[in-house]
Amino acid sequence: MKIGILQETHPGETRIAFAPKTVEKLVQMRCTVFFEPGAGLRSSFPDSEYLSAGATKAGRTDLLSDCDLVAAIHPLSDADLTRIKPDGVVLGLYQPYNDPDIEARVGRFPLVHVLSLDMMPRTTIAQSMDVLSSMASIAGYQAVLAGAALLPRYFPMLITAAGSIPPAKVLVLGAGVAGLQAIATARRLGATVEAFDTRAAAKEEVLSLGAKFVEVEGAVDDRGAGGYAVQQSEEFLARQRAEVQARASKSDVVICTAQVRGRKAPILLTAETVGQMRPGSVVVDLAASTGGNCELTQDGQTVSVNGVTILGNSHLAARQPADASTLLGNNILNLLKLFVDKNGQAAFDWNHDILRAIRIGKADAAAS
Repeated sequence: MKIGILQETHPGETRIAFAPKTVEKLVQMRCTVFFEPGAGLRSSFPDSEYLSAGATKAGRTDLLSDCDLVAAIHPLSDADLTRIKPDGVVLGLYQPYNDPDIEARVGRFPLVHVLSLDMMPRTTIAQSMDVLSSMASIAGYQAVLAGAALLPRYFPMLITAAGSIPPAKVLVLGAGVAGLQAIATARRLGATVEAFDTRAAAKEEVLSLGAKFVEVEGAVDDRGAGGYAVQQSEEFLARQRAEVQARASKSDVVICTAQVRGRKAPILLTAETVGQMRPGSVVVDLAASTGGNCELTQDGQTVSVNGVTILGNSHLAARQPADASTLLGNNILNLLKLFVDKNGQAAFDWNHDILRAIRIGKADAAAS
């Protein structure tokens, strides 16, 4: 199978679909790998590393028209999709839950199989292929670093000859992958940490990291949600917002990570709550791209309201592009291992549960 690695054209994207170390593993699987010159430079991977890993340079047009599988993080343009060979496979993060038009756009290319990795099911077999979890872990780590950089105070407690400095207080909203990484990172930096999550299963994990778990009674049962948060009642959300306001008003940094798949992110931090926070406090909102957990969040921007700094950024994983690219590539590699035989030939079973979950558009028509 011929695999093509494209240079990302999306503004601000620093990651790449495959790091050189993953390319080595693809070559060991007897796949032939091509890459667009300069594709890995923003991830700190020069062309020489891809060549050493066994890949070959090729122009974008040749990659698109000749490769059996083309990998790029962001959706390809219509012009690029037009060049894909019949029955070719394209994979990336197409986010159909966030972009209602993407299915129809991709559907205009029925001979192309488009795989949206963000649609990966939360099942045991797919765990090693879960791109969202890999990126969320990095985002949670980076959220704390960003918050610490913006906070005009220390995170750890310090006792000096000039006096004592109390530890910073961090509140984490949502204890999924990003939230748990944020908790662990904030604790390592010496902060005291509290965390909210509607999922009952999160309590033990939060406590194991040394943080306090703040419960609000009456959450909707989430056991059938496959690891995702579920939509809660307005009554519950109102009580949750009241509790968050009480906690946030005493916090130095609030990390927002709560999202519900396929829906707008719940508002947990209202303008009134922000008004209760002391000047110098920081809000880092990882849910910014789906509306934000903070009512005052502006996606992709850092704003100051009454002395409180609010960073709206759902793409913090791109701040650590080398490791992010390595993890993302390994996720894709684990997917391909299911469908590449010992001779390096692709054998995609379009009825497989994983492929049925992540394939979007009208590709079914091409497979039938």
